[in-house]
Amino acid sequence: MTLMDGLERLEARVASDLARIAHPRAAWLTPRRAPDGSEALDVAIIGGGQSGLATAFGLMRSMVTNILVLDKAHAGREGPWLTYARMPTLRSPKDFTGPDLDIPSLTYQSWHEARYGQAAWEALDLITREDWARYLQWYQRVTRIPVRNEAEVTDIAPAAGGLLALTVRTPGGDQMLHARKVVLATGQEGMGGWTMPAPVAELPAEFRAHSGEAIDFARLRGRRVAVIGAGASAFDNAATALEAGASEVRVLCRRAEPQVIQPYRWLTFRGFLRHLGDLDDAWRWRFMSRILSMREGFPQATYDRCARHERFSLHTASPVTAARVSGGAVLLTAGSGEIETDFVIAATGIDIDLKAKTELARFAGNIASWADRYTPPDEDRDDRLGRFPYLSGGYALTEKQPGETPWLRDIHLFSIASTMSFGASGSSINAMTTAVPRLVHGITRDLFGDDVERHWQALLAYDVPQAVVRS
Repeated sequence: MTLMDGLERLEARVASDLARIAHPRAAWLTPRRAPDGSEALDVAIIGGGQSGLATAFGLMRSMVTNILVLDKAHAGREGPWLTYARMPTLRSPKDFTGPDLDIPSLTYQSWHEARYGQAAWEALDLITREDWARYLQWYQRVTRIPVRNEAEVTDIAPAAGGLLALTVRTPGGDQMLHARKVVLATGQEGMGGWTMPAPVAELPAEFRAHSGEAIDFARLRGRRVAVIGAGASAFDNAATALEAGASEVRVLCRRAEPQVIQPYRWLTFRGFLRHLGDLDDAWRWRFMSRILSMREGFPQATYDRCARHERFSLHTASPVTAARVSGGAVLLTAGSGEIETDFVIAATGIDIDLKAKTELARFAGNIASWADRYTPPDEDRDDRLGRFPYLSGGYALTEKQPGETPWLRDIHLFSIASTMSFGASGSSINAMTTAVPRLVHGITRDLFGDDVERHWQALLAYDVPQAVVRS
């Protein structure tokens, strides 16, 4: 069997499976007209990575088909897998399911076996990030999800008729789209930005970068590199620099001991994934404060990728408190000593800063945060977690001052910034089979409720006989 034969057979199987579970097939949404006379989308999804694609597929299965995924990246470059992800493989076990939404023929395993054979799947340890990117491209094509690339949403505003107006930047200029609902599936940095210690941020740009940026690692050959942070991403970037020929790479960990426990492995069970969002605020804060304070641990293979190099060293209890350029090098004050290096990579994650996102700028000040809704016990206070948006049961943004920006109920957040409200969800592969249905349920509930009068009138007018009665 050839490669093409295997994929063609799988795609036929996908089509058959989807046809078998398509009930109910009845269309139930009536298109609305935008103020400019165009047909408004029922849902616009911002972000064409795995979260945006899975959301689109979940909506299509619920007969919400008047949708469009808008992604600012070029086609084939959606998500982090071919950009700033620098690990050879995914860290999730190969049998974790996600975008397939529990349809066996759409799982990564089915795609891998069709492409490489069953023996290759059995021999596989972890999924390469390049193959995961290829799988997502196939997934989008075979499920016929409508995606528009090179389309960056720069503004969201309320419009007449209960619609939202989206300003979309394209190579041909700005365009205006209207939608009843918007889903923000904008990934890691979608609700803020990459962060780095203030002393490092003040260095000239040629001496530092964040791990989320494009980095020319070839330029680091023969140079000394310091990586700040000790999560998985820090070791990925350190290893990439070593493999590119850096003369020395130091990883600077602020903790006395590096974090090697991965809390996201513990929470991978249906009860937690499905029902954390049903708990009261105190329990949600307690769970997520514990999980997020631990941060993401690194697996053995990620550490070994660095440790095999004699030019690598790990420095614990070394928070960076000062940085300056001297004699063409960078001098870092880290812990109790000073380190001289040539280039600094900050693998220090993201922070929530809604006002920094241009598409949210006009109403960011009225988006409720966790700090606006819940005051934890003093021992559990964490200003960073308090900045996370406080979401409704359907992943929708909520208002800080009710009535000022009522259209927030139609903007749903499905990214890492939904973590405090729902735990692992939009950013996590293994949470999709529980998180996407909840998101879709919230969206369809609102769409139905907003049209309830029309549905009532349609019922009153319904007169299709099911039988002919003969006297």
